[in-house]
Amino acid sequence: MANLFSHIGIIGRPGNPEVQSTLSSLVQFLQSQHHTLSLESECAEIISIKVNKLSKEKLGELCDLIIVVGGDGSFLDAARSIVNWGRPMVGINRGRLGFLTDISPQAFKQYLLPILQGKYQTESRFLLDMTLMRDNQAIGSSSALNDVVLYSGDIARMIEFEVRINQQFVYRLRSDGLITATPTGSTAYSLSGGGPILHPTLEAVVLVPMHPHTLTSRPIVLDSDDKIELHITSANILHPRVSCDGQVNFNVLPNDRILISKKDKLLNLLHPLDYDYYHTLRTKLNWSI
Repeated sequence: MANLFSHIGIIGRPGNPEVQSTLSSLVQFLQSQHHTLSLESECAEIISIKVNKLSKEKLGELCDLIIVVGGDGSFLDAARSIVNWGRPMVGINRGRLGFLTDISPQAFKQYLLPILQGKYQTESRFLLDMTLMRDNQAIGSSSALNDVVLYSGDIARMIEFEVRINQQFVYRLRSDGLITATPTGSTAYSLSGGGPILHPTLEAVVLVPMHPHTLTSRPIVLDSDDKIELHITSANILHPRVSCDGQVNFNVLPNDRILISKKDKLLNLLHPLDYDYYHTLRTKLNWSI
């Protein structure tokens, strides 16, 4: 029988000995199943097995399935490179929490083999597109699976900015910043900032003020198709920053505008058949059982 996923791409976090061990075992397992393999160039250097090396973008272009070995940070980084190609992704957890990398490294063969045979749950997650505007010119852009965060860039110093949704003025806020999170990111920085947990299937975005000076400034849940604009007022003496998934950062100046909208490409995730989102919440957040 022909392999459902004939060409599999693998991405791992270099510098982690546990990732190195799992990568080697994973490559040997997939080769025994007669899959064509390509590894992201950096992680291919940390294993002794000779395999084809490609960039993340080339993996997205050429492979039928992407497997990420690492933590949620590794998955976020890979997702931004892969999403435009529409390739399905699977995560093997070698990090701390593992909301996105939900397959146990100790039992990856048990869970991965059925997926390779076509027995899996599918799930789509949307990302956000962020564009930084200065003097009506786009000077930077990125995508985010978890969140776009505007922050002061200085300890215990507030910034002032205006929020508009679909070109309608919402408020002017003095705070440490603002988190704009997807349902995927609602269990990350947004949750620590007092935001709600959004089920991954919701078409919604949450705005979470960070330590606002006005105590009645509360999180707002929006439709995912809403267009969000943050305008940095001219009164700021600080130079704030904007971050996408905590991994891509830009310096922001007074009068800059930050445009945030739903990305038109969806990220496709594959889960084992027994995947249970609420079980993930209970175990990762240490809820009582």
